[in-house]
Amino acid sequence: MSPGPGAQEIAALLFDKDGTLLDFRRTWEGWGREVLTDLSGGDPALASALGAAMGFDPARGFAPDSPVIAGTAAEVADLLAGVLPGLTPEEIITRLDTLAARITPVPPLPLEPLLSELVTRGLALGVMTNDTAAVARAHLGALAVTQHFERILGADSGFGAKPAPGPLLAFAEALDLPPHRVAMVGDSTHDLLAARAAGMRPVAVLTGIAKAETLAPLAEVVLPDIGALPRWLDAARG
Repeated sequence: MSPGPGAQEIAALLFDKDGTLLDFRRTWEGWGREVLTDLSGGDPALASALGAAMGFDPARGFAPDSPVIAGTAAEVADLLAGVLPGLTPEEIITRLDTLAARITPVPPLPLEPLLSELVTRGLALGVMTNDTAAVARAHLGALAVTQHFERILGADSGFGAKPAPGPLLAFAEALDLPPHRVAMVGDSTHDLLAARAAGMRPVAVLTGIAKAETLAPLAEVVLPDIGALPRWLDAARG
């Protein structure tokens, strides 16, 4: 897609985390295997049932429709609780978050120079993830880039979760910006639907699981990764 007009009016970029700031497969597939091992206690049949519930196969990775890709920890825990009647969803969330906080986040490209450039351009940056805010801070802290973000919001921050627009609107309100001056950058239809519902600019990247043909109908532009953002902004101004 060609960049839309008026990108020069963008004052802030709100990033999804997994699949956007982080390469989804390289960051999360090891976590998926750890979850199956931890929750199944080594029972192969139970591990298989858990994998089916979360759309994950240890050999093939995450399915395109896996609830882990864009869902909240609570949504994933509810699905797993149906396979693990001995654990409450709250207990499952604790175990999922403990494992998630320990993973090594893998960005699609070096984040520090890119984020520094975007801030130097005068853009305010934020993160809105359907993960928990604590896990998001742990991952961004491990990459030493937390300082670049004005706000880091999770599905548990009190504003709801994508694809609802509430957390996106909360970010814009916190920065005293009209939504149309914010671009929501994400790798899933949840991100783009939330952007459209909030009146923000929907920008898609291909560092998650979804393919371009899935994202293009909902996006103003589809980029290979967030490293293409400066070129897109410059071209739109041109």
